[in-house]
Amino acid sequence: MRQILDRIADKWSLLVISLLEQRTMRFNELRRAIDGISQRMLTVTLRNLERDGLVCRTVHPEIPPRVEYHLTALGCTLLDIIQSLVHWTEEHQHEIAHARAEFDERAADRSA
Repeated sequence: MRQILDRIADKWSLLVISLLEQRTMRFNELRRAIDGISQRMLTVTLRNLERDGLVCRTVHPEIPPRVEYHLTALGCTLLDIIQSLVHWTEEHQHEIAHARAEFDERAADRSA
């Protein structure tokens, strides 16, 4: 169970799943849409999501090959949960930023 939670709660997985909610996307589209993700990390993330049955990879027999990714029915069952997390984050981001600033200030005072 922990392995599944680690995979689903991974920041890159959450971003990929939320982007694929909107539409089928190609690898480079995903890479451009996810700030800070490396090619290798996106490859690993997509492969793991595919292995878990959350994302489907389709290779179109063209030259050059066109590869697309979309959510499976199982992957779609996560959308409400992810949207709840996103909504919570948006709703509480200022409180968290304030708490972090206070914590950092106390930590700086202790080390001075």
